[in-house]
Amino acid sequence: MKWSNITQAIVFLSLAGPGILGNTLVFVRHVYMSALRTEKKPVDLILIHLAFSNIIIICSTGIRDMATMFYFRNFLGDIGCKAVVYLARMARGLSICTTCLLSVVQAVTISPRTGLWTKLKPQTVCQVLPFILVFWIINVLISSNLLSYIKAGGDLNRSMAIMYIGHCYMLPSRHIIKWLFLSLMTLRDVIFQSLMGWSSGSMALHLYKHHKQVLYLHSSRFANNSAPEIVATWSVLILMTCFLFFYWVDFILSFYSGFTVTRESIILNIKTFLELGYASFSPYVLISKDIHIPHVLHIC
Repeated sequence: MKWSNITQAIVFLSLAGPGILGNTLVFVRHVYMSALRTEKKPVDLILIHLAFSNIIIICSTGIRDMATMFYFRNFLGDIGCKAVVYLARMARGLSICTTCLLSVVQAVTISPRTGLWTKLKPQTVCQVLPFILVFWIINVLISSNLLSYIKAGGDLNRSMAIMYIGHCYMLPSRHIIKWLFLSLMTLRDVIFQSLMGWSSGSMALHLYKHHKQVLYLHSSRFANNSAPEIVATWSVLILMTCFLFFYWVDFILSFYSGFTVTRESIILNIKTFLELGYASFSPYVLISKDIHIPHVLHIC
């Protein structure tokens, strides 16, 4: 193996191992808690889905990177390349949508108890499930062009490729197809990141007001009663910050590598870190803060 591949293997294993472990813990914990409760909480379903999406990202990216690092040129083939690249792209979209849903639910939960916010706040698991189904439909469709344009490197005239993804390549597509799917992906990201921005701003404002109230009232009882809600809010804000960092740095690097068709080992190692970073770090934010929304919610 080349030193570049050894470095890539170290980066991958240092992220993938803890990432799979952390997401599995979050997944199992919330499935177990949901199974024990007679009163189901929507946040449990959201966290289960986020952990599941992160596991798909890590596993699909891992299979692709392992094939690249150890020169398993014929390991994937056309079907394998289509599967791992498609799953990674789709799961990344699911992670964006689910993180947004978590932030919006938390922002609505801690908002003033007015009539409008009470109507928006999900009270049952059944009110969250349709959103998750819509997320799947959206991301399955938006990523569907990859099934036609991803090919294995061994069966391809590589001068035709416009993007290098491990031993898999993306063929050029018609401009109308390329811009259609690019526009849909951009629209999805703008909508969900705008919602994240609104919810993050709302939560930050609530934390600021809470801090001022605590200082003004000097009431430890008030602070203690609000502690679980405030801790959950801080957790989601940290999650938002991590997501935006990894998303935008990866976007800039992908934009650069997409135009240069680069195969530089440093760029590929950074991209591997960015692709796996949020999926690997986010469960430990949730575990360390132990998200808990202290409201009685009933199953439908």
